[in-house]
Order: sequence, then structure tokens, then C-alpha cells
Amino acid sequence: MLPVSLNSGQSISFLNALFTSTSAVCVTGLVTADTGDTFSVFGKTIICLLIQTGGLGVATVGVMIILAARGRIGMREMSFIRETFNMSGYAELRTLFKRIICITFGIEAAGAVCCFFVFIRTFPFPKAVGMSIFHSVSSFNNAGFDIFGGGRSLIPYSSDIPLNIITMLLIVLGGIGFLVIIDVFEKRHFRRLRLSTKAALVTTLILIAGGALLLKLTLDITWLGALFQSVSTRTAGFASFDFGSFTPAGLFVCIILMVIGASPGSTGGGIKTTTAFTMFCIIKNTARNRHITAFRRKLPDEAIRKAFVIFILAIAIICFVTLFLSVSDPQNTFIQNLFEAASAYGTVGLSTGITSSLSIPGRIIIIFTMFSGRVGALTIATLWSFNAPQTSRYTEEHIAIG
Repeated sequence: MLPVSLNSGQSISFLNALFTSTSAVCVTGLVTADTGDTFSVFGKTIICLLIQTGGLGVATVGVMIILAARGRIGMREMSFIRETFNMSGYAELRTLFKRIICITFGIEAAGAVCCFFVFIRTFPFPKAVGMSIFHSVSSFNNAGFDIFGGGRSLIPYSSDIPLNIITMLLIVLGGIGFLVIIDVFEKRHFRRLRLSTKAALVTTLILIAGGALLLKLTLDITWLGALFQSVSTRTAGFASFDFGSFTPAGLFVCIILMVIGASPGSTGGGIKTTTAFTMFCIIKNTARNRHITAFRRKLPDEAIRKAFVIFILAIAIICFVTLFLSVSDPQNTFIQNLFEAASAYGTVGLSTGITSSLSIPGRIIIIFTMFSGRVGALTIATLWSFNAPQTSRYTEEHIAIG
């Protein structure tokens, strides 16, 4: 809200500033005030730093501060980290965080250099440098913020093949998950990868290819546009086409992709690819009356329970927010409100154009939705999960299902 953060003649209310700050930290990308038109270089730098913090994860940044201050991590912090990164243990935390930092800044630097050669064609050198850095950070962290102005996102670059490819690569690398990147780099053979890595890779490829095909079939867009939106819709939030002109079928495909989202321990949101993969395995193996397995490994009961809880909580939150928006903003259609709710919870940032016209209650509920989507319901629940495990059991009784 500082004058130095705004362009000349621009002003911003506290609620809109809070909305922008939440959207940046939660790497969502929904905005009520256009980033390029409203904020100065200083303001854009603040947003970029918030995106970087949110992309690395508040847990990561917090642990780094704790390690620097006292050199050790307590059980509460360790449990929070384990849930955030979906880790099976606590070994070599220092090494893990060093690798995360190297991966993040290394990929972002490479992305900025590649983007520079695109932007230097139309912008002066200083602005091209700034836009390259901002776009690379926003893309890798799956934030979806842009500083082109006019609320156009990447629509002017819808046919620019180099920028589309660079952006897609940054989005996929940021959304695949740090642990997946490390595992692939160390093992370098699919059969030796961890089960969660295999699930994330396979599900990501299926969603990208399947999403592109469905978007092409339901929308009048190019194959490049369908591929880009299939990648971006899952969590990044960049738009190379106007979503306000999408058909209801196309919007529904996007909603499915947004709800699934990225992979665990990544910069993206959603219920995560591994959750969707686990749900598919549960349905497939249950229908065949088999144990819940994948890639010749039995899925643990804990993972099955977590997948159900995450999926049900996500659907419940999205339904509640959609209902709330339908009451607070009845001027919007049902599919628009559902799309906005799914985009906020999946920390995607795409919109059919209704974000800036939302009522005050509508904006407040979206703020809380972005926060819950980024932090995660189970992560919040771990703050109260330090009770001793229950040892007693009740008598089992049959219940009719289906």
C-alpha cells in the first residue's frame, strides 16, 4: 500500500492489497488489481519476493531461519516439514534444503536467460531484464502473475513458440516436485525410482496429454494453445487465451485439471497428482477385488486414508466456496463461481474475468480459500496431531455400502 509501491496516479485499498499479498504468497495469481498497471518496480519486486517465499514454501523458509538461529529443529517443526513435503523420514534435512535452494535458483536463472532473448525483441534492455526475472520466478513457482499490463497475461504471446515452450518447462519443473527432481537425478532409471516419483511422473504425463486433447476437442484453439493451457491450468495460471470466452465444457475440463494440480513437495497446489493416482488405484483394485497396489508395490493404508481425506476435504471446500459465491455474487453464473473456487483452492490463478468485480465478502472468502489450498488441510491438522496413538478398538460390525 506504500506510495513507492504504486505507479503514479494509482491507489489500492487494504482489502485489495491483502488479496494481492495472499495471492502472491500462496502462488495463486488471482488479482483484483492488474499487477503491471498498478504496481511500480518496487511493488513488483515485493510481489516477486512474496512469490519466491511462497514457492519455496513457508515451511522451507521457516526451517532455514530456525537452522540458522539455533542449529536444530524440534519435533513439531519436523512433523510439519514431513507433512508439507510428504516425506517418509527426517534424515539429511540440511542436505535436502540445500538442494532445494540450488534447484530453485538454478532453474530460475536459466529460465530468466531464455526469457530475456524473447523480451529483448520488444522491450528496452532494463525492462527486458526485469520482465525476464519476474516471469521466470512466476513460472517456476507456478504463480501465474504477469507484469505485461492490461490484464492480458500471455494472450499477446499465444503464438510465440519459444516463450510458450520455456514457460511450460518452467511450470512442469516447478510443479513436478523437488523430491521427484532429486530422485530422478540420483537414480536416472525409471525402475529404480521411488513409488511416489513414478506416480507423479506418470500422472503428470497423462494429465498433460489428456488435458491437451480434451481442451482441443472442447475449444476452438490451436494445438499449441491446448498444450500450454493443459500445463498451465493444473496450477500455474497463465492464460494464452481468454477464459471468459471458453465453452462450459472447456471450463469443466480446466476445473478437473485445477483440482488435481501439481505434485507433492512442489511449488503448485491442488489435491496433488499422487492423490489422484492413489484414488485411481483404489477404484481399479477394489473393483477387481485385489489389494491396493501400483508398480508391483502395495500402497500403505495410511496413504489410502490420506488420499480419501484430502479428496473429500477439497471437494467439500470447493462446493462450500461455490455456494458462498453464488449467494454473495449472484450476477455470476454457476460455472464462473465454480471455476473461481477451484482456481483459488488449487492455487491456480485463472479466472473467467470475475475476480476484480467480486463483492467484499466474495474477495474475503477467496483469500481464505487460497490460503487453505496452499497450506493444505492435512498440514494444518498436524499442528494438533501430537496425541498418543489409540490402542483400544471397538467391536467390528458390518455396514451396507453401495
